[in-house]
Amino acid sequence: MANVAVVGTQWGDEGKGKVVDWLSARADVVVRFQGGHNAGHTLVIGGETYKLSLLPSSVVRRGKIGILGNGVVIDVWAFLQEVSEMQARGLHIAPDNLCIAEGAHLILPVHAELDRLREAMRGASKIGTTGRGIGPAYEDKVARRGIRAADLATPDLLARKIGDLLLHHNALRRGLEEKEASASDLLERLLKIAPEILPFVGPAWRTLNAARREGKRLLFEGAQGAALDVDHGTYPFVTSSNALAAQAALGSGVGLGAIDYALGITKSYATRVGEGPFPTEQRNATGRTLGERGDEFGTVTGRKRRCGWFDAVMVRQAAEVGGLDGIALTKLDVLDGMERLSVCVGYEVGGRRLDYLPAAAADQQAARPIYETMEGWSSSTRGARSWSDLPAAAVKYVRYIEELIGAPVVMLSTSPERDDTIVMRDPFQD
Repeated sequence: MANVAVVGTQWGDEGKGKVVDWLSARADVVVRFQGGHNAGHTLVIGGETYKLSLLPSSVVRRGKIGILGNGVVIDVWAFLQEVSEMQARGLHIAPDNLCIAEGAHLILPVHAELDRLREAMRGASKIGTTGRGIGPAYEDKVARRGIRAADLATPDLLARKIGDLLLHHNALRRGLEEKEASASDLLERLLKIAPEILPFVGPAWRTLNAARREGKRLLFEGAQGAALDVDHGTYPFVTSSNALAAQAALGSGVGLGAIDYALGITKSYATRVGEGPFPTEQRNATGRTLGERGDEFGTVTGRKRRCGWFDAVMVRQAAEVGGLDGIALTKLDVLDGMERLSVCVGYEVGGRRLDYLPAAAADQQAARPIYETMEGWSSSTRGARSWSDLPAAAVKYVRYIEELIGAPVVMLSTSPERDDTIVMRDPFQD
């Protein structure tokens, strides 16, 4: 049986939650391997809607193990709040079915404060972060001054590490004319919450590798999308982690051979939250229609998403860079009733035609889409569960996308409901 990594191919918000839920019913272990509580998944199960921001999708199903890998950054207060909210809805979440990697770094109050302060100072040049401290936490991780989950078990070491961390943060706070953070207050807060967090903390990599040896199915659940990847996205308007499938191994503690199938989740049109280049954005009635039909608001932030036509150039690049084996195409039903559909097949940048998104920020901002236009369809695709349920023009649209991006559509989603899915190939059976 294959182990599957699920990643976004655009700017996140591609509908990964539904696809991950469909796959998690077949998985034994579900792993989050990057990001934090800035990215959310919406799952609809039996008429119940669950909006998860940090917890892996395994928590909505009994008998599954969930892992927050070492590549994740964790706000422990937000973690406990989310656990409490899901428990109140009848879900079993406890150390016997959820593990936090010992090496996972913690998001502290100073991280969120710094995040918001810097965004405010940037003014019109802001990046568009969620203000939840994700970036600053990753900065401290790379700078080797971060606090990790395992540190909560050793108060003396924790106190020393907090002192080292605040040498940096308080220097920044003084420069920003903000009150310095108190080491004793932060230590007190962490020691108070430690008894609630530590039962979840363990060697997640051992759990994963043991499960793999036992032949259990592993599902690696990515957050954000390829265009937000810190190395391959629209830098600097990106997240602070790697969002490609290769990160599934590094961010969880398994070898590359553990990832058998990389599935890219791709929306049938394009959306983006926050700032940054968006070549196919439609700031018009078309964009408003897509947003209204697609209910395009962020799961975590509630921010309205920018909407535009499908960008085949960007998704093809994500498929090549990310080594995708196939894609799950979502929200096809949002396009129902649109008379004409446009697909970006190239960019014009400074008089040049390009078949890729260049890395230079100025070129990304200047990129103008080159469109191919095709007929839409008038009948509904919502709830379709087989190819025969789709109008011919919808099938043609899907096949054209496959041709343009160089990757097969192996799953097709036609509504938020889990079972409204056309499956051409089960990635776990690959």
